[in-house]
Amino acid sequence: MASFNVQEFRAQMTGDGARPNLFNCELPFLGNLLGSAAIKYNFMCRAAQLPGSTVNQVPVNYFGRELKFAGNRTFTEWTVTIINDEDFAVRRAFELWMSRLNSHVANLRDINYLSPSQYQQNGTVTQFSKSASRAIKVYNFIGMFPIDISPIELDWGANDTIEEYAVTFAYQWWESDSTDSAATSGAPAVGSPFQGPPGGP
Repeated sequence: MASFNVQEFRAQMTGDGARPNLFNCELPFLGNLLGSAAIKYNFMCRAAQLPGSTVNQVPVNYFGRELKFAGNRTFTEWTVTIINDEDFAVRRAFELWMSRLNSHVANLRDINYLSPSQYQQNGTVTQFSKSASRAIKVYNFIGMFPIDISPIELDWGANDTIEEYAVTFAYQWWESDSTDSAATSGAPAVGSPFQGPPGGP
C-alpha cells in the first residue's frame, strides 16, 4: 500500500490540474447550412466529452482456462449539449442535416448527399490550458454526422432557465497526438495555439 505523502502529491501536480470548463467544440455544418450556425455552435455547445478509447477482447478457451487477446477497436457515439437561442439556428441546422440523410415524409436520401463525403464532416474538441492561450489536447473526429437530436422539454413552471438539448454523432474514428495517424489528421501539436478544425473528409 502506498504511503500517504501530500508533498509528493503536490509535486506531481505540476500543471495544477486540467480544468473541464476550458474547452471548445468546432464543426463545419453540412453545406454551410444557415450560414452562421457553425460559428454559433462554437459558443452554444455547453458540454461535451474528450472521447474514450476501446479495444475489444477476443476470449479463447484452452483446457478450461479462458485467455484474452486483443481484438478490434470500436468508437462509441459522441454527444454534446447545446444551449438553444431563440433563433433556433443551431438546432435548425442539425434538423436540416438529418433531413438530408432521410426525409420525414418520403423516406428518401437527398440526391446531393448520397456519398459519405457529401454528408459527413470532421469536427474537433479542444482542451485549453488555464491561460486559455494554447491547446493542450485536441481530438479530431473523422466523418461525423448527427444521428439523434434530443427533445426540448417545455414546462410552465420552468422559470429562470434556458432551453438545452443534446445532439449525438456517429463518426468513423478520432485522432489526436497520441494516435498513429495524428500526423495526417491536421491536428495542432500539443502546446500550440488552436488552428481550427480540418475541412471535410
